[in-house]
Amino acid sequence: MRDYALERDKRVAFIREAVKKAGASGIVFGSSGGKDSALVGILCKLACDNTVGVIMPCQSRRNYEEDTVDALELGRQYNIRTITIDLSPVKQALVDEASKEIQPSPMALANIGPRLRMTTLYTVAASENLLVAGTGNRSEIYMGYFTKYGDGGYDINPIADLTATEVFEFLRFLNAPEAFLTKAPSAALFEGQTDEQEMGLTYDELDGYILTGEGQPEVIAKIESAHAKTEHKRRPALIYTDPETK
Repeated sequence: MRDYALERDKRVAFIREAVKKAGASGIVFGSSGGKDSALVGILCKLACDNTVGVIMPCQSRRNYEEDTVDALELGRQYNIRTITIDLSPVKQALVDEASKEIQPSPMALANIGPRLRMTTLYTVAASENLLVAGTGNRSEIYMGYFTKYGDGGYDINPIADLTATEVFEFLRFLNAPEAFLTKAPSAALFEGQTDEQEMGLTYDELDGYILTGEGQPEVIAKIESAHAKTEHKRRPALIYTDPETK
């Protein structure tokens, strides 16, 4: 297990340095009511008093109910300024207009929410001179379990090297609200969705492999297949360069 007191101090220093170098006034993050965003919010607040959490419900019942309740509790307990921007009408307007010309696929529809949230966070950031903090963990990043140019778009990410298991341990060390520790991880892309259900494996299996390189052959095959298929999400966009030009 990591030394989470040391991890806290190193990450707080990292955030402070990033804000200073950017000449920013603070940090903004998406406050989803989940474990990852809770940890990012706590670390950012420890590093920078001007930390803003943005609740962005987007056509999901869970977004409006337990996620909002938990995100508001995070803001209350850690004195994080928390605002709400409802993206449901924005998404519906986009879907309505797009549907006049194309038939949006289920995955395309599911990814609209994360991309609208990224746009919203950068709107807040640009308006208040803030850096956008990402909330993806190592497990999600390895599996490509994030939306390209959605929740994969940010300025800094203080937890990208932590597996989902380590995020849980870190929150426990920080005495985070129990609701965050007991809630099943979910991107809330559609009703009833959970991360483990969609990935087809548990975080115990995934993190065990990431941290030790060991696991059941079928589990390893599934993980490495997902990793290979989603490599495009983890690298910069391909750009043309003339091989004859130096």
